[in-house]
Amino acid sequence: MTIIDDIWCGVCDFANYVWGNADLVAFLCLAAIGITAAIYVIADKLPVHSAFYLALVFVVVAATYFFLEAEFIGVIQLLVYVGAITILFAFSIMLTRKYINEEDFNDE
Repeated sequence: MTIIDDIWCGVCDFANYVWGNADLVAFLCLAAIGITAAIYVIADKLPVHSAFYLALVFVVVAATYFFLEAEFIGVIQLLVYVGAITILFAFSIMLTRKYINEEDFNDE
């Protein structure tokens, strides 16, 4: 066998492994999205954006519950945390901020 045949066999073996473990690949993608969104919750300067990144983290947690076959807890996660808590955060941030834009803050 040549080196190209070895590489091709390795690629085929990897493709068969991924095809057989599609749930693992989906979970790893969800985990990457969740970790990135959690970092943006902390690192973003605008609190409204942080609230919506937090909503994305909650959606990823709900999807993880669906992967664990806990559908009821996943639906409750979506309804309570994404639907109610995040919207409450967003409304409270929007209603309590005195300065919406940085230009308004610098003018005074």
